[in-house]
Amino acid sequence: MLKSRNAVVTGSTSGIGLAIARALAKEGANVMINGFGEAAAIETERAGIEADFGVKAVYSSADMTKPAEIAAMIKDAETKLGSVDILVNNAGIQFVSPIEEFPIEKWDQIIAINLSSAFHAIRAAVPGMKARKWGRIVNTASAHSLVASPFKSAYVTAKHGIAGLNKTVALELATFGVTSNCISPGYVWTPLVEKQIPDTMKARNMTKEQVINDVLLTAQPTKQFVTVDQVAALAVYLCSDAASQITGANLSMDGGWTAA
Repeated sequence: MLKSRNAVVTGSTSGIGLAIARALAKEGANVMINGFGEAAAIETERAGIEADFGVKAVYSSADMTKPAEIAAMIKDAETKLGSVDILVNNAGIQFVSPIEEFPIEKWDQIIAINLSSAFHAIRAAVPGMKARKWGRIVNTASAHSLVASPFKSAYVTAKHGIAGLNKTVALELATFGVTSNCISPGYVWTPLVEKQIPDTMKARNMTKEQVINDVLLTAQPTKQFVTVDQVAALAVYLCSDAASQITGANLSMDGGWTAA
């Protein structure tokens, strides 16, 4: 379905981003993965994509807080892959604190990685997409692009910002064969979420089951985690020709969280 297409997926050395990169590769797209981690583990994932799907996979260590590195990443992908037809803005971090205690450096870092990085990547990738009259931009937003939670001021602000950026980009590119959409998951089962459970158990004197049902999934009526493969499948669909008339959308995948 995506043979001969080339994709850049930010924040893709693990979790949702890696699942999206692998799903795009499975459909024939060459991919550039990006993110932090141990060099050996990243190389294992990169080589695994090539071996499993017979596509070209490259890696960029670009820091999503640095605009120049983001622009260079897109240029590098255009050089090594031939073009950037698909851009998935997935990089993100979280920090939880009352607003009056929220560290200023954490605010700046979250806004940079979760919001500004998408702007810089889109800005760099759009000229090529417009010239080729085809492109797909997919932004990993969150249920927090639609609703708020306490103590997550920077994250909620960034995700609301992504939703607005997405709409603007979709309107600007509507006549160029380029779409831009958001996927807004609720709680997704990732290694990062799994690692948070023991600390929450200790802090709240709860069992693992209580943390999952009464803390993490309290807002999701299905009481089930979204899986990375479900998010990846939606991303692949949004990159398909079947989705050419879906643009500017913010698609919830949150077990009913934002239905209320």
